[in-house]
Amino acid sequence: SIYTVFSIFILNLGGVGMVNDAVSLEKQTVRKVTRRIIPFVFFLYIISYLDRANIGYAALEMNDALGLTSQVFGLATGIFFIGYFLFEVPSNILMEKFGARVWIARILITWGIISMATGFVQEASHLYIIRFLLGVAEAGFFPGIVLYLTYWFRAKDHAKTIAMLMSAIPVSYIIGAPLSTWIMDNIHWFNVEGWRWMFLIEGAPAVIFGIVTLFYLADKPEDAKWLTEEEKNWLIAELEKERVKEADGKKGSAKHSGHIEALRDAKVWYFAIIYFVYIAGTLGVSYWMPQIIDGMSASLSNTQIGLIATIPYIVATIAMNWWSARSDRKGERWLHAALPLLVGAITLIGAGVTLQPVLGMLFITLSLTGMYCYKGPFWALPTTMLNPAKAAVGIAVVNSIGNLGGFIGPYAVGALKDLTGGTSAGLYFLSGLLVFAFFMLLVKREKPRADIQKQAV
Repeated sequence: SIYTVFSIFILNLGGVGMVNDAVSLEKQTVRKVTRRIIPFVFFLYIISYLDRANIGYAALEMNDALGLTSQVFGLATGIFFIGYFLFEVPSNILMEKFGARVWIARILITWGIISMATGFVQEASHLYIIRFLLGVAEAGFFPGIVLYLTYWFRAKDHAKTIAMLMSAIPVSYIIGAPLSTWIMDNIHWFNVEGWRWMFLIEGAPAVIFGIVTLFYLADKPEDAKWLTEEEKNWLIAELEKERVKEADGKKGSAKHSGHIEALRDAKVWYFAIIYFVYIAGTLGVSYWMPQIIDGMSASLSNTQIGLIATIPYIVATIAMNWWSARSDRKGERWLHAALPLLVGAITLIGAGVTLQPVLGMLFITLSLTGMYCYKGPFWALPTTMLNPAKAAVGIAVVNSIGNLGGFIGPYAVGALKDLTGGTSAGLYFLSGLLVFAFFMLLVKREKPRADIQKQAV
């Protein structure tokens, strides 16, 4: 089944749980928890990115059908991130009240319904409202998944599990590009356009798996019928030891002092600005890539465009894992985060200048590869530069502010396309953003905090 394939892929990617029958209780329990939870949440994250990004493929037909200008389309794609930004904190608060499992299910069901409703839009104003509501519905999904993982995995396993989860982003494009365009070309039931069926079909899994989530996931180890009593007791004891240790470390400090200090820390806002610029660049390319490919050749079908669009993400996924491993091996983050952005910026200019389709795709592939290689080293920086009391809130601020770049990038590309008649000016603009982020990383290059340096030694 598809789910079995995902399970094998994820477990091999993370290297978790591949042990023989004579494993210790620790490895046996971690293996069982990993096999039960990680492939499932990985699949949910693929659905998440598929539903937010498929509008880029719909635009191949939708823009003409609804009479959308490039600027209007850019605004419609970007407005998702306004709703996401405004409701991320309220969603996180409600998640703590209702529990991660229930709240994750709620998010899936509501965003699936809203995504399906996109297939019924008749004009630009409808699209604006739907995209804003989609951002509202999905707000808190990633933090909810991360919180849920803390119920099941010890702190020393968090980096591996989150890294496996993040790999779903490029995989979602690899799956989504050919799937979305194939639906558009081949499904026209009841004389309804293919792009409308694409939203209806691809939104349905979120609703279905939202319901499945309520029954498949257990809230906490105590509720896991698939663990033996011995495994439950071991896992509960391990997690409790970490909670006690964490509580002891916080004694004598003000409850929210770390939160306030994080918001006042210049490093947090420095990282937030860099991530804002990066998101603007990468999503500006991702949402517009189907139309960029379409503009390279007038003879391509939607399905062919979708297949071609998978190439950059396949290369980027392989390179991203190799580059992140190199950063770990070298113990260096700043240059490993900065250099890929420079590669991305230079190749974006190449994509804007060239008139050769094959060369243009080569530049787009190299550009997205650079942008994805940046991710691992960059997200290692906040945890090494901020003290533990600030890190959690600091990372949330960086992620929240950074995602607003998802509004700027697509909108700017659309506005410049209307102004100039092509996508080249937009690519130059995105290149400039990446150069700006490159220099911000290059000039900073501070050493990690003292305790991290000692651990490295």
